[in-house]
Amino acid sequence: MKKVTIGGVPEHFNLPWYLGLKNCEYKDAGINLRWEDYFGGTGEMSAALRNGDIDMAVILTEGIIADIIAGNKSKIVQTFIQTPLIWGIHVADQSDFESIKDLKGTKAAISRYGSGSHLMAYVNAKNNDWNLEKDLDFEVIKNLDGAVEGLTEGTADYFMWEKFTTKPLVDNGTFKRIGNCPTPWPCFVIAVREEFLESNREEVKTILDIVNKTTKDFKNIPSIDRMIANRYKQEIEDVQQWLSLTEWSQTLIDEPTINKVQDQLLALDIIPRKLDYRDLVEKL
Repeated sequence: MKKVTIGGVPEHFNLPWYLGLKNCEYKDAGINLRWEDYFGGTGEMSAALRNGDIDMAVILTEGIIADIIAGNKSKIVQTFIQTPLIWGIHVADQSDFESIKDLKGTKAAISRYGSGSHLMAYVNAKNNDWNLEKDLDFEVIKNLDGAVEGLTEGTADYFMWEKFTTKPLVDNGTFKRIGNCPTPWPCFVIAVREEFLESNREEVKTILDIVNKTTKDFKNIPSIDRMIANRYKQEIEDVQQWLSLTEWSQTLIDEPTINKVQDQLLALDIIPRKLDYRDLVEKL
């Protein structure tokens, strides 16, 4: 049985993977798929792909594109979530910040450099016409627990993370959300190390076929909203709203979208150059 290790964030987006594993669907296809949670997000997963700690990742589109350009020998093989990720912009509940404009020139908490929280801070700054050199400052906090500590203790001023994941922290008075910043592209893709893909192409295709069958009918699973609410400690009304806003994909990200992401990253001076579409993706 072929062992394949995949990484992803422990969030509601990735429940289809858990369901397939629980139902032994990968095992029945001759694949020993091992899921690894990455609480540190995209930056941590990019490093794991580079190091060979994982073979595949469900990872933020802008993060993996930037890291492939920076030398990560991986390829995008499919879009996983077609809709944008809605990043909530959070401050400590007791802080004096009331709007996004108050955050100009303050310090953003980021999980690590190259992470989604890092890259989206640039997108937010550009959206608000800030000076990208003078008005952005960063504090590395590793993960969501680190953000709670950093904002509460004042070592950082604001933190960007998926708004439904952080909603319980807003509800309990830890964070105050003062704005949102949606990604201008599909938010999650599936990436595979090139070395692994070369010799395990059929296994990767089988894995994608299995998860795609789940995501096609995911919203129609009986009581799926209750399942998500219980597993991820969220209010069922929030889950229902999230489901209404989220669409999964079973196809490869297209060239115009790849170019759009690269154009934005280049304009923000996050990447030094653009790559050809074929250098970033692999059609299976």
